[in-house]
Amino acid sequence: MSVWAALAGGFVGTVVLTTALRTANELRLTRTDLPFLLGTLFTKDRNRAKAIGYLAHFVNGQVFALLYYAVFAAIGQASWWLGAVFGLLHGMVAGTAIVNILLPLVHPRMGTPFTSAPTAAQIEPPGFLMLNYGRGTPAVMLAGHVAYGAIIGAFVAVAG
Repeated sequence: MSVWAALAGGFVGTVVLTTALRTANELRLTRTDLPFLLGTLFTKDRNRAKAIGYLAHFVNGQVFALLYYAVFAAIGQASWWLGAVFGLLHGMVAGTAIVNILLPLVHPRMGTPFTSAPTAAQIEPPGFLMLNYGRGTPAVMLAGHVAYGAIIGAFVAVAG
């Protein structure tokens, strides 16, 4: 197993995930925009937020690729299907705990169920499985994360 293969797979997987999400957004299957969501953690300038968000999303893609690699190394095997399972778990945790519970607590520009009119936020909270961003969002997010994980698993497995 090679950490470099995991990082390469993480880069390719992040490109695929990001492209899938952007395509689904343009096809109006979802309103989610993860790079914008991440970028607005750092700035309220909407244009700058996109650029910062893409950078943050790719950094996160590499960090998660290293976490996937650590689990592959710990269990002594890697495959595309095992990576897909990790991606499904990753997508489920991201859509339930991370963006639904944790992100609104730390995001300075995101609303919460307790936000009042005088303290209106720039960004609507995602909600459970990010359903506030459209009914197609859970399927798009999970499919993208499954693909991300499968790509990392395949890269690590091929590198042996």
